[in-house]
Amino acid sequence: MEKVKLENPIKIDGVLVHEISLRRPKVRDRLLVEKGNGIDAEKEVNFIANLASITPEDVQEIDLQDYAKIQNVLRSFLLPDQPQN
Repeated sequence: MEKVKLENPIKIDGVLVHEISLRRPKVRDRLLVEKGNGIDAEKEVNFIANLASITPEDVQEIDLQDYAKIQNVLRSFLLPDQPQN
């Protein structure tokens, strides 16, 4: 489980969230996302939502700077030899 501190917290179910935790993905997570509809960005949002146990709508509320940090964690799961920023 990787935690990402949000510089710009979001509200989820009326609660201010300062940190998002992402579990490590399994092949079934990737397959589920790839079977979904939408463009690649929407699939990525759904992938992150699934790994963080939040809704895609919650992910859409994340500030882009914080989202970039989450993308780095996601990349580290998929390409573990790549350094994180």
